[in-house]
Order: sequence, then C-alpha cells, then structure tokens
Amino acid sequence: MTKKLMTARRRAHRAALFTGLALTGMGTLHLVKPEPFDHLIPEQLPGTARQWSIGSGFAELGTAALLLIPATRKAGGVAATALFVGVWPGNFKMAWDWRHASAAKQAISLGRLPLQIPMIMSAVRIARNA
Repeated sequence: MTKKLMTARRRAHRAALFTGLALTGMGTLHLVKPEPFDHLIPEQLPGTARQWSIGSGFAELGTAALLLIPATRKAGGVAATALFVGVWPGNFKMAWDWRHASAAKQAISLGRLPLQIPMIMSAVRIARNA
C-alpha cells in the first residue's frame, strides 16, 4: 500500500469517527427534541414536519452506525453523502424563512449553506477511501 493511500485511509478513518459521533448527537437530538427541526422541513414534502424530523433522526443514527463500524464504513460514506445532500433544502428553507430576522440569525442561516459543502465532500472521501 502506498503512503498516499495510507494517509487517505487514515484521514477517512478520522473523518468517519468525527462524522459518526456528530451524527449520533444530532440524531439523538432530533428524537429527543424534534421541535426546532420541524421548522426546517419544506412544506412541499408529504407527511408532517414531525414525521420528517423523527425520520431524519433515525437516518442520522443509522448513518452514524455505518460510519462507526469499520466493516460498513464505505456504505456509511455513501449514506452520509446522500443524507447531507438531502438535508440541504432544509438549510435553504431556514435561510429563506430567516431573511427578515435579526442580522445574527441571517448570518447563522446563510453560514450553514456553504458549510454543507465540506461535509458532503468529506462523506464522499470516506466512501472512496474507507
């Protein structure tokens, strides 16, 4: 194995652990206190916002498990990529909904949009290098 490949695998391993732990926290939060997430759900989706908030919590926990178990890490990277792309519309909705809010809220909502890109890229790297 080349040194470059070993380095890529080590980075993917660290990223998978970090992402898996973060998703564990967020997934748990979605299940324990779903109310703040309900407002991020686009109205165009079928079902209730609460169903989507709870469902995304389970999706985050499932993805976290895939990332944290080495044998399923590659699948976890694919799942995380899909999850991060899938929740991006909620971040757009938040930015739109908060467009007339305080400057601090606008900065938070707009700041979330570009932060999704490195999360997606990291998930892709995990899928490729795990």
